[in-house]
Formats: sequence, structure tokens, C-alpha cells
Amino acid sequence: MSIQAVREFFAARNFAAEVKELSEGTETVERAAQALGVEPALIAKTLAFKSPEGGLIVVARGDARVDNRKFREAFGLKPRFMSAEEVVAATGHPVGGVCPFGLAEPLPVYLDTSLREFETVYPAAGSPNSHVALTPEQILELTGASWVDVCG
Repeated sequence: MSIQAVREFFAARNFAAEVKELSEGTETVERAAQALGVEPALIAKTLAFKSPEGGLIVVARGDARVDNRKFREAFGLKPRFMSAEEVVAATGHPVGGVCPFGLAEPLPVYLDTSLREFETVYPAAGSPNSHVALTPEQILELTGASWVDVCG
């Protein structure tokens, strides 16, 4: 169902995205990079954090790590990941397939500036074996995201 929500998200925006499903799992950055034959940095990982308003999404390059100080400066709170159950409830996507598209709840989406150096990145598409190839600018426009610098 989650991958269907992603397809519907793109269709509602008249955006011709090719959501691809693989026979092998792509639920971690390493597995996704191996399956797609790209470097881990090109995997656009989607991170779901708790916030007083319910949550927020940060999409960053696959090999980036969240910098606690930068996160606190950007959002005014300590970075705390949602639990797997909270992720599913808030996004509608299972862990390993979380993406900023077709979310179950409206969550603010942020793209880390670490993505800016790439022409094409590969976020998940709602399931642990799906992905879509997009430019960071396309992700920004499709989701109404804002740029943020929270990774070191």
C-alpha cells in the first residue's frame, strides 16, 4: 500500500517518476547502493525525527551523519528519531522504505545541503525494495521542502 501512496503522490502532481521495485532489498544505504550499483552517498536517506508538532523529515545523502549541534541550531531541539511504530504511523511507510512522498500525515520536509552536490539521488519509494531517481531540486519542488544544514 505504501508504494501505491508514492505512485499516487507523483500522479497527483502530474510528475512522471519511474518508481522501480527490485527483487532484492534496499532497506539500508549499503544494500541500496549495492543493488543500484552506485556509491552510498547517492542514496537519499529519509530520516524521521520527533518534534513537539509531531515530527519532521530530513532527507540527506546516504553517507552523511546528523550533527547534533547543527540540528539543535536549525530546529531548536535535540535530534530524536521516531520509533519504527511512530515512523509507520506518521509516514505510512515501513522502515527501510521511508521517503518524503505520499506521507500518511503532513510533515515538514527538509533537504540537507549535503544533497546539493549531486545531479541525481535515489530515495526509497515506500517499500524496502523500491526507489526512484530524482534530482535534489525535484525532491525539493515535489515536497515543498526547505534546505537545511544539519549533517556533518
